Amino acid sequence: MKALFNDVVIAEADETVIVEGNHYFPPESLNLEFFSETPAYTTTCAWKGLASYYDVEVDGERAEAVAWTYKDPSERASNIKDHVAFYPKVRIEGGSKRGFFSRN
Repeated sequence: MKALFNDVVIAEADETVIVEGNHYFPPESLNLEFFSETPAYTTTCAWKGLASYYDVEVDGERAEAVAWTYKDPSERASNIKDHVAFYPKVRIEGGSKRGFFSRN
């Protein structure tokens, strides 16, 4: 699986975890040079917990709060701890839907 922004690969993994239709990339798959934390912006999911956000910048093009992660997720979402998912401004390509996880 690849995550691309501005036609540049910002994350690449052999396997992602899919939750609610979003591919969660493992932390080691990120090209961190393109990411910066957005500490002032968080959201809360009733069953996953507190989400932290990242801005992504490639070749001068910036997308604010386009990626999110759960640094301390609930027990039910523990399999996505520190994994990163993306809003549609980031294109996801390739691979299969391996590692599917349902909240039910």
